[in-house]
Amino acid sequence: MSLKVDRDIRAELGSPTLIAGWPGMGSVGVGAVNYLRRSLEGEACAHVDLRSYFSPDMVVVEDGLARFPDVPSHVFYHVPGLDLILFESEAQVPGEGGTSMLNEVLDFAQELKISAIYTAAALAVPMSHTDDVQVVGVSNTEGMRDTLNHYDVDLLEQGHVSGLNGLLLGFAALRDIPASCLLATMPHHVIQMPNPRASREIVRVLQGILDVEVDLSELDEAVDQMGKVLSEIEEKIRSTFSSMQEPESDELSELQMVDEEQVPQYVMEKIERLFVMVSQAGSVGQARETAAELKLELDKWSLYAYYEDRFLNLFRENPE
Repeated sequence: MSLKVDRDIRAELGSPTLIAGWPGMGSVGVGAVNYLRRSLEGEACAHVDLRSYFSPDMVVVEDGLARFPDVPSHVFYHVPGLDLILFESEAQVPGEGGTSMLNEVLDFAQELKISAIYTAAALAVPMSHTDDVQVVGVSNTEGMRDTLNHYDVDLLEQGHVSGLNGLLLGFAALRDIPASCLLATMPHHVIQMPNPRASREIVRVLQGILDVEVDLSELDEAVDQMGKVLSEIEEKIRSTFSSMQEPESDELSELQMVDEEQVPQYVMEKIERLFVMVSQAGSVGQARETAAELKLELDKWSLYAYYEDRFLNLFRENPE
């Protein structure tokens, strides 16, 4: 791993701010950084070469031919005319590779005399996609915490921030570099889908902190388009749950005929069979009916909490 400087920008900087983003839930943080970079016309000035840590776990197939995927990029951008550096990464890197990347980022930050660092991420909570997005923050110094308060960002009182967007705060503290992470709320049942609505709120907060104007029209359009998809998903979930009734006592008769020692295996096999039937259903009506039966079975055995994500994924996979 090594840092490659493509263009020396030190003479153009005073005491710059660094905004960094890695992929995460809903692509919230990296989505905000990407939008800022494109809107403010950031120019690439350096990149981190991580090929030594790149280990592909699949091949890409195009026209019947297989090839390894491209190596993810990790690029620094300078915004001309502003004391602003953006770092945009295409991949979370675990373990030693992630630690090495953070050290490379912070080495370059110190070389550029960065005064403060901001990262961004998602905070998945039970909510509808139409609910107001809340931005909360966590900092590694009291001064940065006060800065967030000044811009009306509520503080994350307790919890944890996983991934490099959070870990950077700890590594930056070891070097006495002030850093904060902004977290925007998003629905926990769609964390695998991009959430431009949460990214937009991150951008709005950063506009105030950086004192810059950003045209949000493209992001507004993305919010509207994704909102239609999420509305369909939530409607599917609501309609499915509304059709489900509490099991009647006589519905247990089938299970009462099964020996107690066989019940766990019997239940697991039936649940797996129902999951397959829902995913392979030939119509929306058939899928809804089978999903209702599956939900009853999960509730009957108090297993829904263990299968909740998998159950909700049945509705995310095919929003049409």
